[in-house]
Amino acid sequence: MPWDRASGQFALSDPISPTFVLYFGPNDVIADDRFQGAVREVAASGHVLGCTTGTCINDALLHDEQAIAVAVKLDHATTKLVSANINVAASRQVGTEIALQLRAPDLVGVMVLCDSLNVEGVELLAGMRGVLGNAVPISGGLASDGSDFQRTLVGANAAPREQCVAALGFYGSSLKMSQGCAHGWDNFGPPRRITRAEGLTLFELDGKPALDLYEHYLGEYAEQLPSSALRFPLLVTNPDDPTQQVIRTVLNVDRELRTLTFAAGIPEGWTARLMRGAFDNLAEGAAVAARNVGGGADARGLALLVSCVGRRIVMGEYAGDEVEAVARELPSGFQQIGFYSHGEISASPDEGFCGLHNQTMTIMTLEEAA
Repeated sequence: MPWDRASGQFALSDPISPTFVLYFGPNDVIADDRFQGAVREVAASGHVLGCTTGTCINDALLHDEQAIAVAVKLDHATTKLVSANINVAASRQVGTEIALQLRAPDLVGVMVLCDSLNVEGVELLAGMRGVLGNAVPISGGLASDGSDFQRTLVGANAAPREQCVAALGFYGSSLKMSQGCAHGWDNFGPPRRITRAEGLTLFELDGKPALDLYEHYLGEYAEQLPSSALRFPLLVTNPDDPTQQVIRTVLNVDRELRTLTFAAGIPEGWTARLMRGAFDNLAEGAAVAARNVGGGADARGLALLVSCVGRRIVMGEYAGDEVEAVARELPSGFQQIGFYSHGEISASPDEGFCGLHNQTMTIMTLEEAA
């Protein structure tokens, strides 16, 4: 349901008493008291959570300047919402504390939203995984403000704010949570060994300054770094287990030190390879993510789509192709909602090593048995 700024209301076709309400939108809109009041009115006694984004996904449409929300009613399953203050240094500890509050024998899965500018996402998920193990799927994303990287907010039964992480746990045997994750980027150039890295900073590839490699391969785009790096993410792979791989996006460069700063940690000793994307391939990657989710033709429920700001920028006016591709693959009974993020969370049992992605389409679906 879209938010109407003029009336200060949501367009509700069939009012319900929801278990939770999920919302996304620009900073100035979702922080507005009128918006928060309207969301709380719709939610009644249910949980409310959401975050900022530069672009919302509503069914198969994109909205750059509009806030959206969805009200979800579960007939049998239950939920628990927890939130905490977050910062980079305490990310793992906070992840552990959140997971301890959510842990229960009937926990089906967890949806996480987090301020992207005050977290080390890999560490946050590692803390959660240390408590919940690999059997409990974790989905969601890091809040965004488009490509500004200035201020990202998360709300959890309260007004949205910075330095906040929220996690919604789903409980009960009637509920099924599924995930899909794929990217569609193409490799180019040879794989390089990450010979020196520390935290979010990449110093050397094959013993040479990391920025040198980017400048060599980017050609005319080199002068536009770091913004142009959104068009050329890095595929990072564990050489001992090639199935363990993630995409990382450059956020900043240091031309004096010749280093690259990424949105998440870069493991030293792994290999890195440049990537680039064609519109059709990126849309097909989104379709693959939807096919990974599965589900019968009669399946009904909620589909949360979290894609990357970098994909939105690269695809431009064609970005709608990827959400349309998802809509074609998912059963028609799923309602799509989502946002473009600074980091996508999709940690399924076979992705226990990490779960934080960049430049990737991730999909979480919720179905409840009758």
